[in-house]
Amino acid sequence: MSCGNHHDTDCSEVLAEVWLYLDGECEPQRRSLLIQHLDECSPCLEEYGIDEKLKALLARKCSGETAPDGLKDRLRRQILAQAEVSVESGPGGTTVEVRTTRIERRG
Repeated sequence: MSCGNHHDTDCSEVLAEVWLYLDGECEPQRRSLLIQHLDECSPCLEEYGIDEKLKALLARKCSGETAPDGLKDRLRRQILAQAEVSVESGPGGTTVEVRTTRIERRG
């Protein structure tokens, strides 16, 4: 996604990292770049606001509940079996690329 305006940090990068920002998992320098972009870009700020509200709703509705470790492990294995995941870290932040394969099962 791009709003059509030039920014030091591309809109697609910001939106890809918005959950890291919301979870407080960004490095300080990267966090500053994301904040600057959100201050300059209304479409990204709107998307950030939606994600922020979704995170708050999930925290409210699911607080205190955790999935059993066995379930988490099974889900992780199934996701990785159906997806090709690559993670690259660089000076501009971390990029995660996921390619999925759709598997249809017929009963």
